[in-house]
Amino acid sequence: MIQTRSQLDATNSPIRLALGGLIGVLLMVTLTACNDNGDLSISNNGPTDVTVDTGDEETTVTAGGGAVLLDYGCTPGDVTIKFTADQEIVLTGPVCPDQQVVIGDGTARLEPASTSET
Repeated sequence: MIQTRSQLDATNSPIRLALGGLIGVLLMVTLTACNDNGDLSISNNGPTDVTVDTGDEETTVTAGGGAVLLDYGCTPGDVTIKFTADQEIVLTGPVCPDQQVVIGDGTARLEPASTSET
């Protein structure tokens, strides 16, 4: 039996629709993942202001305060905490949104990020 071009196109149509839909879903998931970088949190429980250098951004965090770098994602490398007395602490990076930088009186460490939502 010889099939015409229109019969062949009708046979392939559901396959083309499924393949096109699959490609669309994969593209949407990929783009969504790229845009959802997550927030990087910094908490300063110490008595002095500090400067936090993430490698591509520098932020001053006041004593007893904090900062959130919205949609920042992971740092490109180490995070350096600069205290006023010429003291620096380097936290090995990259630091990602599942961690938070917690600063104390001359100390700094990484902790799991808070998962509570308000």
